[in-house]
Amino acid sequence: MANRYLAQRSLAWAVISALVFGSGSVWLAKYDGFHLVSTSFAAEMSQAEIEQIVKNYLLEHPEVISEAINRLEAKQGEQDAAAAKTRLQPYTAEVFEDPNSPVSGNPNGDVTLVEFFDYNCPWCRTMAPLMTQVEAADPKLRIVYKEFPILGADSLVAAKAALAANKQGKYVAFHRALYQLRGHVDEGKVLEVARTVGLDVDRLRGDMQDEAIEVALDKNNKLAQALHITGTPGFVVGDEITSGAKYFDALQALIAKARSANQATK
Repeated sequence: MANRYLAQRSLAWAVISALVFGSGSVWLAKYDGFHLVSTSFAAEMSQAEIEQIVKNYLLEHPEVISEAINRLEAKQGEQDAAAAKTRLQPYTAEVFEDPNSPVSGNPNGDVTLVEFFDYNCPWCRTMAPLMTQVEAADPKLRIVYKEFPILGADSLVAAKAALAANKQGKYVAFHRALYQLRGHVDEGKVLEVARTVGLDVDRLRGDMQDEAIEVALDKNNKLAQALHITGTPGFVVGDEITSGAKYFDALQALIAKARSANQATK
């Protein structure tokens, strides 16, 4: 709501500025009741007079601002989607088919949902049970996990441990158990969870030093930068890239859209 309110204020002043410089008078002239119909007429008025006319008009017709904002948001959404599709295209194989990225759900699913996350991100912790629910509700869904530790050294330790757990075939159990913890995740909690889910902790410690894990994490980081994913959680599904926590219905909508697009291309 706050962002929308600020956008409305910004747009209102943008309209005023346009009128002051003469470029907006024709645009507003199409609305009934607005009598500033030409740039030549506007040129004869003072800035204060123009601003008063605009102010009075917008107070009487606030729907003008709402319409403009809706159109602006729709256009921006289309532009963002097109830009995301362009960014994603060269990296499709790395995003969806990297053999070093753990997978859950249906390995042969018709839609893949990719998540970039950090174990110390509170929004990622909020998403964890929703991801489980989405997977359980959709037998054709494939989920790819991209470890993206951007919140410090402890997050890096957790990410390395998770990829090491994958070598023991317990990635998903370990991943979900870490997100059930309360508070900050550090090395002590990571090892405690490892024992709880039945991992060989000594082997885990050794595997965490594997250079291949460093390479995988570096690859994820560079991939996130290329896709303009700067925070967590980040999601890729179909040809869409989106960031931030999602509601269950929003995730399902993204999956349904990607599934529909896939079917249309067959």
